[in-house]
Amino acid sequence: MQAVNDCFKKVKKDCFKFISSQETKKDKFKNKDKMIKSFLIPVSFWIVKKISKKKPLIIGLAGGQGSGKTTISSILTLILKKYFKLNVFKVSIDDFYKTRKDRKSLSKNKHPLLITRGVPGTHDVDLMLNFFKKIKDKNFKSLKIPTFNKAIDDRCQKSLWYKIKTKPDVVIFEGWCVGATAQSGSQLKKPINSLEKVYDQGIKWRAYVNNQLKNKYKTLFNQLDGLLYLKAKNFNLLREWRLKQERKLWVQTKNKKNLKIMSSGDVINFMQTYQRITQQMFKDAIKSSSVIINLNSNHQIEKIKFKK
Repeated sequence: MQAVNDCFKKVKKDCFKFISSQETKKDKFKNKDKMIKSFLIPVSFWIVKKISKKKPLIIGLAGGQGSGKTTISSILTLILKKYFKLNVFKVSIDDFYKTRKDRKSLSKNKHPLLITRGVPGTHDVDLMLNFFKKIKDKNFKSLKIPTFNKAIDDRCQKSLWYKIKTKPDVVIFEGWCVGATAQSGSQLKKPINSLEKVYDQGIKWRAYVNNQLKNKYKTLFNQLDGLLYLKAKNFNLLREWRLKQERKLWVQTKNKKNLKIMSSGDVINFMQTYQRITQQMFKDAIKSSSVIINLNSNHQIEKIKFKK
């Protein structure tokens, strides 16, 4: 307990500064002290115990849209850097989305719904596997990896890409579908929402996405040394939180032009592409995760279960 208190004193100022940068006048974080001290510092200690000197520790962080992955992974990164003096690199699976041009090609050749970023099959998995391979290389020098701008729905220009100059001790790899597993053929048959019912009558889109999970993404997720899972109570709550997230993005960027900010209807349609895998993860991820972070209806961490 003394170590947790000591850690909290040293990281509190930086963590609070980051949290305030994520708030708007209407959306304020509650119980910040408890979130950091009772939950995120113990998770940081758990991560540190798993570190090996031989190669970087790759920790996945998963959770449905709007669950708080970016906030939680950012605070964990702050704690690991500030208190434990570790070299931490945090990246989202979103940064590895295929370019808009590549997704257009995919939508013509495979299924029109694949123009929409998000589902397995719309990321550049080879680039991610190459990233994991290179950071484990004994002769690591430096590495550039893409950044994705959701507001323009495309990759940033190369001058804005991440540059990793030294080999990280820890990589936090976050994303809504990180660690997701494929469904059976019989599970795919019945549409679960209006989007599947209307736009995927031949089951072609969901079969393609599922096949990606079965193959390339399985290889990718096998690279993880542990998985943290943010578990919401249900999909409706995630939809509510994701709408709030989009409103926040609108407030932060309202003076900028040509940005693809979604309307409420757009968000609801967009989330239908995520629904099948998200709901399956409610069942599967609690079995395969190393740490389960349970969220209550008020979007706060309720309890944490350490499994392995």
